[in-house]
Amino acid sequence: MSQDCLFCKIVKGEIPSEFVYQDEHCVAFTDINPQAPTHVLVIPRTHVASLDESSNNEKALLGHLLLAAAEIARQNGFAKNGYRTVINTNDDGGQTVFHLHVHLLGGRKFIFPPG
Repeated sequence: MSQDCLFCKIVKGEIPSEFVYQDEHCVAFTDINPQAPTHVLVIPRTHVASLDESSNNEKALLGHLLLAAAEIARQNGFAKNGYRTVINTNDDGGQTVFHLHVHLLGGRKFIFPPG
C-alpha cells in the first residue's frame, strides 16, 4: 500500500466508497467521472502503480481483475450486449491515478478505434 495513493486509501476505508464488487484480491466501484452509462473501476487491493510496472509476480492478479470485470458485467446484465475493458498506462496512455485499475464500461455501443 502506498500512503499517498487515492485508491489505496479507498481500499483501506480511509476514503468512503460503495463497492459494487469485492473479493480477497480486488474491489470495484463506480467511476466519479463516468464515460458510459455503466463505468466501474476494478482495482487490486495491493498497490501496483501501473501495468508497465507490473511483473510476472502479478500474472494471476492481472487475470483476476479481468475476470472480476466480466463477473460484474454478468451480474449487472450487460455482458450479453457487450462491454469494454480499458487499462490506461502512464501519462500518454491517459492514466491519472497511479494505482493499476481496469475500467469496465457498458450500457452503450462503443466504436473502434476508441480515440
